[in-house]
Amino acid sequence: MIFMKTLKRILLAGALFFIISSQAIAQRIATVDVTVVLESLPDYKAAQTELDEVAAQWRRQISEKYDKIKGLYNKYQAEQVLMSEEMRSQKEEEIMAREKEVREMQKDKFGPEGALFQKRRDLVQPIQDRVYGVIEDFANDKGYDFILDKSSTAGLIFANERYDKTDEIMAALK
Repeated sequence: MIFMKTLKRILLAGALFFIISSQAIAQRIATVDVTVVLESLPDYKAAQTELDEVAAQWRRQISEKYDKIKGLYNKYQAEQVLMSEEMRSQKEEEIMAREKEVREMQKDKFGPEGALFQKRRDLVQPIQDRVYGVIEDFANDKGYDFILDKSSTAGLIFANERYDKTDEIMAALK
């Protein structure tokens, strides 16, 4: 895994070096810390707060369900010696069914395509699209050939601060 990340970084750095060095004309490059830009926006902060609250609520619901299952299991453990084989089997199946139900709920809420992912996409994607649009307009207006996201570590090994245009992008968003 680490090898693949390193290999990707090397390949991306090599590709950037090749692109930059293969051109006879000087190209303009800038960096922007997209994370800083996003975190400076009130609507992004509000979206993050809403997502955090929804996630916390869902976590509490799931935790409560797990606590109930634990209570059922403890009760089962205490009473199993008094139960018939059929009753024990029935209680075990009931507990396993509830555990499966909670795991499904957890997956539905927090899985890769779960409700939290969908909500994040609905709330944050328009804000990100607006920021990327401003960055693209900025690059076109100022004549930049490349603008790299400084907050992402993929391919960016060094960035001279004079190329950092984060503050200008934040000003353009206001």
